[in-house]
Amino acid sequence: MSTPRPEFLKFTGHKSFTQRLVLATLTGRPIHISKIRSNSPTNPGLAPHEISFLRLLEAVTNGSSMQISYTGTTITYQPGLITGAAPGFGATDGDILEHNLPATCTRGVTYFLLPLCLLAPFSKSHMNVRFSGPGVITSATETGDLSVDSFRTAILPLYNLFGIPAARIELRVLQRSCAGPHGSGGAGVVELRFASQVRLPKTLHLNRSPGRIKRIRGVAYATGVSASNNARMIHSAREILNPLISDIHIAAQYDQAPLVADEKSGGKKRMGIGFGLSLVAESSAVGVLYSADVVVPPKGGVIPEDIGKRCAYQLLETISQGGCVSAAAAPTVLTLMAMGSEDVGRLRLGRDVMGTEQIIGLARDLRKFGASSWGLRDAEDDDSGDIIVSVKGTGVGNVGRKIA
Repeated sequence: MSTPRPEFLKFTGHKSFTQRLVLATLTGRPIHISKIRSNSPTNPGLAPHEISFLRLLEAVTNGSSMQISYTGTTITYQPGLITGAAPGFGATDGDILEHNLPATCTRGVTYFLLPLCLLAPFSKSHMNVRFSGPGVITSATETGDLSVDSFRTAILPLYNLFGIPAARIELRVLQRSCAGPHGSGGAGVVELRFASQVRLPKTLHLNRSPGRIKRIRGVAYATGVSASNNARMIHSAREILNPLISDIHIAAQYDQAPLVADEKSGGKKRMGIGFGLSLVAESSAVGVLYSADVVVPPKGGVIPEDIGKRCAYQLLETISQGGCVSAAAAPTVLTLMAMGSEDVGRLRLGRDVMGTEQIIGLARDLRKFGASSWGLRDAEDDDSGDIIVSVKGTGVGNVGRKIA
C-alpha cells in the first residue's frame, strides 16, 4: 500500500521565512511558500541570504527535500531529521560543519544563528557550525539583525530557563567584521558549538515582576578603523547611563579588517570596516535581560559619539517597554515554550512588544502548525500595563533522543 501524500501547509510572502522553515522542521510538517517577492520588478524570488539559509538547513538535517520554482518565487519544503554535525552527514573539518556565506549577503550572521539555535536543542548530535566566507557580518546591521555580542550575552543565557545549559553553548568570534559597501559582505568568521541537546525543554514560568536594573555590560567594537572610536563611544554612552546606575562595564574590542581577494585588481582588499556598540542590561530578577545594538552605516558619516548616545537611548527605550523579555528575544522564548512539555507556561511581555507584527505573526504560524492558541491577560500585580501570555507546549521534543 502506498503511503498517503503529506498535506502541505500553505504560506505566502517572504516575511518570517526562517521562522516558518524552523517550525516545519521541528514539527515535521511539509510547507509550501508562494508569492516570494513576486511583485518586485528587479529582484523577484528568494534573496541570497534565504538561499544560503536553505543550504544550511539541508546540511544540518538528513532526509529533507526542497524544490524551488524557476523564478524562485515558490518553494516546497519537506523536513527531515535534525542530525547536527553528525559524522558522515556533512561535517567536513572533524566534527564541524563549514558554511560559506556569499558576498551578496546583506544580513548579519545572527540571521542564521537565531534559527540554528532553535533547532540545536532538538538535534541528534552536537550542532557545530563555522560561518565563513565573504558574506559574514558579525556586527549589527541596518536590516535589524543583532550583533554577535548581543546574541551571546542577551539570547544564549535564556536557554538556561528551559533546562538547556548555556554553559555548553559556545560562540567564538574568530574574525570580526561590519557590513561592507552597500550593506553586503563582511568576511568575518564565527563558530557556534551547541552541545546542549535535550529530550524536552522545561516549562517556563517567567510571569513575575521584571525587577530593577542592577548592572549594564557591553562591547564596543572597531574593525579596520582607529581604536580611539571605542573610547569615544563608551564615554558618550556612559554620560547618559552613569546618572542612572553605577555598575557599568563596557569592554573595547579592536580588530584589523579582514583581507579578501579583489576580483577586479587581482590583489587583495580590506572588507568589513566600521564600528559599533552593543549594550545589555541585567535585572535583579533571574533571566531578565534587555539589549541594544547600534552600528555605523556602511556609507559612514556618523561620529562615534552619536553611536554611543543612540545605543544608550535605545537601551533605555527597550527597558521602558517593560516585560521580562525584550522584543529581540521574545520569538526565541515563545517558540521554545510552544515546543516544550505539554504544560502551560507563562511569560510576561510588555504591551509594545506583544503588539509587534513579528509576535502576532508567530502566534498565527504556531497555530497553523498545530500548536495551541495563546491565552492573554493583564498583569495585575502592578500598573505597568504588561501582558501575561499563557502558552501550552506541544510536547514535540527531540525525535532523535526518544529513549534518553
